Amino acid sequence: MKAHTEYLHMHTEQRREVVHITPLVEQVVRRSGIQDGLCFVSPMHITAAIYVNDLEDGLIEDIMEWLEKLAPARADYKHHQTGEDNGDAHLKSLLLHHETTLPITAGKLDLGTWQRVFYAEFDGQRHKRVIVKTLGIP
Repeated sequence: MKAHTEYLHMHTEQRREVVHITPLVEQVVRRSGIQDGLCFVSPMHITAAIYVNDLEDGLIEDIMEWLEKLAPARADYKHHQTGEDNGDAHLKSLLLHHETTLPITAGKLDLGTWQRVFYAEFDGQRHKRVIVKTLGIP
């Protein structure tokens, strides 16, 4: 059994942004040398999320609109009494997945036809990290 860990460094241009990271995760899997195992991907921040879905602009917009309806940006969150202004970002990250675990088969991510990996940022415009950890048989 072998383990390999790398960090993706994220810095979004916007406060709320979705970034397609499948190619970056695939590069980590290749460098890991794992032939059969698992790839764990997680943002190391509580106002971001990792999710798997279709790479289609309309769907990405629909997801962001859905999140805004369920956890709208507003001034009256109790969290804001601490001096923060990102209460909605915490809630949005809960609605998506905090992490995902993906299969590695024959040295590659074993994704479905339309499955892609995304980093969703809800309080960005600053440096953040995503951990990519692979575990398996070389």
